[in-house]
Amino acid sequence: MDRSAPAPATSLTSRAFAIIFVTSFGIQIGTNGLSSVLPAIGRSIGISDPVIVAVYSLSSICIVLTSARWARLSDRLGRKPLILLGVAGYLVSNLLCGAVVYAGLHRWAGPLVIFGFFAAARAVFGLVGFAAIPASQAYVADVTPPGRRTRTIARLAGASGLGTIIGPALAPLLILPVLGLASPLFGYALVGGALLLLVWRGLPQPARDPGPRAYEAGGARARSIWRDPRAAPYLIYGFAMTACQIAQSQGVGFLIMDRLHLSPAAAQHAIALALMAGALAGMAAQWGPVQWLDLSPRQLMGWGSALAAAGSAIIALAPGYGGAVVGFAVANFGFGFGRPGFTAGASLAVDAHDQGRVAGAMGTTVGFSSIFSPLFMLLYQARHATPFLVQTALIVGAYFYAHVRASTAVPDAPLSPSVLAGLEQADEG
Repeated sequence: MDRSAPAPATSLTSRAFAIIFVTSFGIQIGTNGLSSVLPAIGRSIGISDPVIVAVYSLSSICIVLTSARWARLSDRLGRKPLILLGVAGYLVSNLLCGAVVYAGLHRWAGPLVIFGFFAAARAVFGLVGFAAIPASQAYVADVTPPGRRTRTIARLAGASGLGTIIGPALAPLLILPVLGLASPLFGYALVGGALLLLVWRGLPQPARDPGPRAYEAGGARARSIWRDPRAAPYLIYGFAMTACQIAQSQGVGFLIMDRLHLSPAAAQHAIALALMAGALAGMAAQWGPVQWLDLSPRQLMGWGSALAAAGSAIIALAPGYGGAVVGFAVANFGFGFGRPGFTAGASLAVDAHDQGRVAGAMGTTVGFSSIFSPLFMLLYQARHATPFLVQTALIVGAYFYAHVRASTAVPDAPLSPSVLAGLEQADEG
């Protein structure tokens, strides 16, 4: 027996939760941070805009296809081994991506070859790296009493939500002169190495597991949640909002380069400022008005849709760099309202035994939503304003669909601060 290994955990200590939280946060920063440097990477190497965005979508497809399998495998092998495997996959994927991008920037191979290796390297995360996310949530569930489980898991989801917001804003700031656009990817690999050591040395294996039958039954039920009339309107609304948010995070970099007529390298500072404005707006909404105002799920969705649609329209129609920054910030302020709205609405619409189904479906919305990013880029090539106008229409249409079809079982009463604290960033992308 390894005497240095922590003893099996029978309860969730603050140290163990901190390790899980930091691991989820670090993985999501690297996962989503790539989206903000993809425009510069693609144009610097000579890969067309829709094709370079497809690298991100391929990884998301892999996540959708493998996430349930990793969850079941963690029942047989244990939570900690799967978390370690996922972090190792995250490390290897970023290391390979950094090497491929560096090779492409130095013209060691043609754009088509670089794209193939880049897509394969990124797919390593989708196929292996994401194993850490469901295993982390299962770890928390194993060692948390039922009375505290919902809030604790929601706090863990907050780490993913925070990483989703900060990652794209941070990546352009990590670009170093020697490695260029590859440096954020090598930086993420270093973070992966630190996380691997942290989990290996500091995280105890849970003393109990729920057993494989629990996950297999849950997986079977999860396939039908999108057809459940109680939750489906909220899930479809969340899918539309998430698709628009991801597409904007990827597309605004292209728009800034084209409006300012700057090279990819010269535009990184301007892109970083715009993404930081969006990140701050999203966090301000979730930690400010969403917490202070007594709003029901439907009201949160209504305000979120209005603000996100307005921001998308501003990006499309307002001229210059300022229009892109202001519109992106307004849109992210709206997304900050909409996410806790549809997450809380879906949770409140179903019974207690269906909460796992809803949580699993929420986790796949990010993967499914990312698949459509190349389509938005094709629209962008036709006319720069078109994808943002389409996003405006999608957001408005999704809201009215959800408003008409949403379950009447969900109360219109305001959500309590404790519920909002648990649901505000429940995003497992």
